[in-house]
Amino acid sequence: MHKQNGLPSKSRPSKHKKTDKMKNKNTLLAILVLLFVVLMSIPYLVPHTGLLALFGLVPLLCMERIATMTGTRRIWLWHYSAFVLWNAATTFWVCNATIGGGIFAVLANAFQMSIVFGLFRWSRKILKGSLPYILLAMMWIAWEKYYLTVAQISWPWLVLGNAFARTLSMAQWYEFLGTLGGSLWIWACNLGLFGIMVSLSDGSWSMFNAKAKTAAIGGYLLLLAAPIALSMHIYNSYDEVAGKTIDVVVLQPNIDPYQKFQALSQDQQDAILAGQLTEALTRTDTGRMVLAVAPETFTSHVCLNNLNFSRTLRRFENIIEKRPDASLLMGASTYDLIESETVPSHTARKVSDGMWMETHNSALMLTGNRPEQIYHKSKLVVAVEMTPYPAFFCKIDDLLGGVMGRNIGQNEVTLLNCEKKDSTGKVNDSVPVGCAVCYESVYPEHFAEYVRKGAELMTVITNDAWWGNTPGYRQHLSYSSLRAIETRRDIARSANTGISALINQKGDIVAETEWWEPAVLTGKVCLNDRQTFFVRQGDIVGRLCVFFSVLLLLGVAVRVKVRK
Repeated sequence: MHKQNGLPSKSRPSKHKKTDKMKNKNTLLAILVLLFVVLMSIPYLVPHTGLLALFGLVPLLCMERIATMTGTRRIWLWHYSAFVLWNAATTFWVCNATIGGGIFAVLANAFQMSIVFGLFRWSRKILKGSLPYILLAMMWIAWEKYYLTVAQISWPWLVLGNAFARTLSMAQWYEFLGTLGGSLWIWACNLGLFGIMVSLSDGSWSMFNAKAKTAAIGGYLLLLAAPIALSMHIYNSYDEVAGKTIDVVVLQPNIDPYQKFQALSQDQQDAILAGQLTEALTRTDTGRMVLAVAPETFTSHVCLNNLNFSRTLRRFENIIEKRPDASLLMGASTYDLIESETVPSHTARKVSDGMWMETHNSALMLTGNRPEQIYHKSKLVVAVEMTPYPAFFCKIDDLLGGVMGRNIGQNEVTLLNCEKKDSTGKVNDSVPVGCAVCYESVYPEHFAEYVRKGAELMTVITNDAWWGNTPGYRQHLSYSSLRAIETRRDIARSANTGISALINQKGDIVAETEWWEPAVLTGKVCLNDRQTFFVRQGDIVGRLCVFFSVLLLLGVAVRVKVRK
């Protein structure tokens, strides 16, 4: 230790003190990161824990406050780390299907979340008080809205409102404001608690009189409790719409998708499903309308130019024709053949000289009457099923050897009709059915569009086996429960390897299969032709947040420009 005039130099201890402060600050930030990850991950992984999301964003807000008070640079690295860990903790299972895709999804999703917080920090240069925080909440929900609607590259699995997918007694009011209404509630509760904490820490709380303190605490408790009380009231008082019912048969053949083309031929796979279907139909009452539901992409090589070419379709049509009161909804990989000397579209693949092919992930309704009813999946999984912005990325994909999927989806949803015929083959009753294919069940407004067009019953066909026995398929199932609440429609869900289920209009799973076991579910489902507020009005919360976010950001940009 250096000495001056017999006294220890003060420069050295000051450096130690500064280093200790830095270590303490970094330790605190790391603790806040881990606290955020734990609080926000548990609701997506553990049933009945959605309440934690109402406090889970507070650590992020505390990180921001610490950074502001201490002049911490590069706080975005802490935010980004928090979002990466949250995405990884909840959606790591994507790597079971594709390691590269899983890593990209985690990093890209976390990056976009960080951008929202970056815009928030930028806005604080101009906006004061609580306004930047209000803008933060609106920007986040606006980003979720963008993810759920127009974005071609999207991964909306962690929309905040989805935190209540496994806590349904707190989400019944989604029939009014939808899942983004849940996101708004989560932000409001977190910001309210954070505001009280800040007031206590900076001493401003003591400046309030007793009435103001009571009003602040009472307002926060009301914000916290009112949606819960409303939801529980709806949950306890709601009855399935009394009226028409039909029988459903949900088929789960349990075919390993990784062995689909190696271990079993299509004829062998058909035999499994045909056996399940035939046996199940014998257990249903003759004369009642029956809808059988089989999983996504059960069969392949279905040429839409000539459906008779498919032995699978012919086989199951023969089964259905023996039951004029039954219809079969099944998934299929389909394709169109196009004769053209030039490339007909960016997504077309060349079959031979002058012949091109466009592919689809389809749902087919077989009723015994030709032509078959067909719906092509609209919301396609990026890279796996479709190439985003095909005019640009298809050229890159060609250079890579065509590694990305190029399925074509419909621009608008269409319904499929379950039919009942008399002895002469004349249709004397039908039910409009919506079919969400796999990933489509994650999108609230897309799902609601089926109901808006008249669907009285919803189905979900999927193949979740790609992820293995991970939280992925359980999360996916739980999102169907939210869709049932938003639309108040019963849902028949067929998953190749599970979990297949029957879901009522309150989102409750009334019957379900085991994971990775062949199984058949039979039961009655209620039909409903009424539309919820969410179905009629759409996503009001999302639209308002987009509008006000853009308005405030433009205002901030103008003021920044003026200052310069």
